[in-house]
Amino acid sequence: MRILVVEDDATTADYIAAGLREEGHAVDLIMDGRDALIRATGEAYDVMIVDRMLPGLDGLSLVRALRAARNTTPVLFLTSLGGVDDRIEGLNAGGDDYLVKPFAFGELSARVAALGRRPQIKETVTELTAGDLKMDLLARRVTRAGREIDLLPREFALLEQLLRRKGRVLTRTMLLESVWDIRFDPQTNVVETHVSRLRAKVDKPFEQELIKTVRGAGYRIEA
Repeated sequence: MRILVVEDDATTADYIAAGLREEGHAVDLIMDGRDALIRATGEAYDVMIVDRMLPGLDGLSLVRALRAARNTTPVLFLTSLGGVDDRIEGLNAGGDDYLVKPFAFGELSARVAALGRRPQIKETVTELTAGDLKMDLLARRVTRAGREIDLLPREFALLEQLLRRKGRVLTRTMLLESVWDIRFDPQTNVVETHVSRLRAKVDKPFEQELIKTVRGAGYRIEA
C-alpha cells in the first residue's frame, strides 16, 4: 500500500516508516499539517496516519479539510490525546480509526491493514502518462511512442515519482527521500546520475524532451 504518515516527531515518524517499509509498503513522511493537505489532495494514498497535534494545521482540521474536498482516503489518528471525548472528536472529524500513544507497532500495522482492506470509492491509478510516455504500474512496463523502454528498478522508481507529480518540481531532497529513503544530504550525486541515465533512455531517442531541469530547484516532467 501507499501510506502517508503525518507526524511531527521525527523519532516516531522514522520508527513507523521503517516498520511499514519492512512490510513492503511505500511510505511518505510529512511533518506539517498544511504540507500534508497539499500532498494528500494532489496524490493518491491507500491510508493516512495522522497525529492530531501538528504545526501549520492540526490533525483534526487537516482531516476535516480532506473530507470537505471529498477525499475518502482512510485515516488513522495516532495521538497522545486518548480521552473518550478526544476519540469521539477525531472520529466525528472524519477519522476512520483512532490509536493512542504509546502504541505497539503490531497493533498499528494490523489497523493499517484493516483500513487498507476497506473498499475504495475511487479507482486505483494503474497507469501514469506524460504525452506519449506511458507507465503501467501493474506490469511494471514503460513505453514511449509505442516503443518499450527498459528501466532498472531505481530508474523506474525515479520516473514514477516524476510522473505522479507531473508538472510539479521535485527537489533533490524530495527525490532522495522518496526513491532512496535517504533523510539527510549525504553529498552524493546519485540523483543527478540517475536523472542523466533516465534522460538517455526516455528523452534522447525521441524528438521531444520531457524531463526538465529547473535551475536551483530540481526536476519536473511535462508533456
